[in-house]
Amino acid sequence: MKLIILAGGYGTRLSEETRLKPKPLVKIGDKPIIWHLMKIYSYYGINDFIVCLGYKGNLLRNELNKVKENWNISYVNTGLKTMTGGRIKRVKKFLKNEDNFCLSYGDGLSDVNIKKLINFHIKNNKTVTLTAVKYKNPKGVLKINKGSNVKAIKEKPTEYINGGFFVLSKKVFKYLKNDKSIFEQDCLPKLTKTNQLIAYKHHGFWACMDTLREKKELNKIWKSKVKAWKVWI
Repeated sequence: MKLIILAGGYGTRLSEETRLKPKPLVKIGDKPIIWHLMKIYSYYGINDFIVCLGYKGNLLRNELNKVKENWNISYVNTGLKTMTGGRIKRVKKFLKNEDNFCLSYGDGLSDVNIKKLINFHIKNNKTVTLTAVKYKNPKGVLKINKGSNVKAIKEKPTEYINGGFFVLSKKVFKYLKNDKSIFEQDCLPKLTKTNQLIAYKHHGFWACMDTLREKKELNKIWKSKVKAWKVWI
């Protein structure tokens, strides 16, 4: 099975780092975050990667070409302004022999069991399986009525969110129209209406890197003895 990595965005919320390089090249320890992601999948036997390039794609290609791993990496220039669904559609020709394939963003890490995720997808026979993770809101949520009275305070609520580790059937391509298609906003809602989207609930480690604070936290974990996403160690 192959993994598509969405690695073409601008990463504007991490502008301290991404003015000079794409976000997947921001380092955790001495390796870019995309390397950590690929090591997770490689641990479960997926060594065939399709990297969707966009913003500063040449830098990403040059850096990954230095990696000494037994990986087969295809680089596809999917455009600077192409949306997530459009990037997936642009790599369709690389998936001709694949009934199912994995998809991930280039800035998220987890200890999710990829093998179990794939088996769950195949067993349930849906168009898309997403990994649902519990995210703790760092701020409290207020419930306010029409009169502006606070009716309830829920401190640091925990809710399921899209964790970004997907398995997709090739049937997904009929939901992706063009470069402006946004996978999360255009495709996934349509799949819910036809009962073709299912969630694999993951209760272990998960983190994304949207901000400098999150980058620092991931580096702190990497230097510690906590295994977290380091499934290959």
